[in-house]
Amino acid sequence: MRVHICAVGRLRAGPEKDLIDDYLARFDRTGRALGLGPVQIVEVEDKKNGGMQAEATLLGRAIPNGAVICVLDERGLVEPSPDFAGRLGGWRDQGRGDIAFVIGGADGIAKDLRQNADHALSFGKMVWPHMLVRVMLAEQLYRAASILSGGPYHRA
Repeated sequence: MRVHICAVGRLRAGPEKDLIDDYLARFDRTGRALGLGPVQIVEVEDKKNGGMQAEATLLGRAIPNGAVICVLDERGLVEPSPDFAGRLGGWRDQGRGDIAFVIGGADGIAKDLRQNADHALSFGKMVWPHMLVRVMLAEQLYRAASILSGGPYHRA
C-alpha cells in the first residue's frame, strides 16, 4: 500500500525535515516487507490566499483516486499507537492500494474534505503546528511498521 502525505506548505531544510527524512527512511525499510510504502510527500501551496477551501481543492487534487483518506485533525480520533498500526494494517489487508494522510494549513482542513475522509486522526486535543504534525506522522508510520513487524522499537 503506497503512502501519500498530502500537506499544505513547503517544508524547508532544517530539523523538522531531517527528522521526517529519518523516520520515513526507517518506515520504508521496515514497511517494504510488510507491503507498506513507499511514502510520497506531496506539498501544495495556496499562492492566491484563497483560504481553507482553496487549500482543500489543492489537497483534493493531490489525493490519488480510490485512496483511503485520513485527515489529521484536532477533532479526530485519539488512538494508541498499536490501534493506529492495526488500522494501517487493516487497510492494507483490505487491498487498498493507496492511503493519503492529509495535513491542512494553519487554519486546518475545510469541512467538506473532513467529511469526505475515511478516517480522522488526532495527535491529541492540543493544536500542533502543521510542520510538527508531519514529524509526528512520520514517526507514527515508522512505529506502526515496527509494531506490525514485531520489532523492538515500540515498548508497550
